[in-house]
Amino acid sequence: MKKHLLFFAFLFVTITFAQSKNLEIIAPDNQKTIITNVDWEKYPQHTIDSIQITNHLKEYRSTIKNVKGVLLKDVLSRISFKEKSPKVLSEYYIVCIAEDGYKAVFSWNEIFNSAVGDHVLIIPETEGRSKKGISILSPTDFATGRRYVKMLTTIALKKTN
Repeated sequence: MKKHLLFFAFLFVTITFAQSKNLEIIAPDNQKTIITNVDWEKYPQHTIDSIQITNHLKEYRSTIKNVKGVLLKDVLSRISFKEKSPKVLSEYYIVCIAEDGYKAVFSWNEIFNSAVGDHVLIIPETEGRSKKGISILSPTDFATGRRYVKMLTTIALKKTN
């Protein structure tokens, strides 16, 4: 009986973890914010019918269909900063980190002061594949695969020295 209970407990934890769409955001002062499954619905939703993923040579690799996500800048705009002057925000950059350590970087001004920020999406699910984890993508990049981070776990906000 105990073996069955342990098995079902393990199965429950495994399924819950696999379906989790939590994202950790680490501010420069090491304050952590967790965006949970429930939180994604609180942000304005954006959809794209399909996006072609290309490699660094701009060669076609795949197509993602039925993309539904939230803008990175919408998520980051809810993070508080303890800077005295907004000029200092120009010194920040954003590191998007995948479960396997792959990283993509955006500058603060790129996200909040250019058209790029109107398109960078955090994608909790694609084509109904919510169990595959969170992704982030900059669909206006020429080589879309370079900043297509699958299994996104952390977004770290950092300041240049």
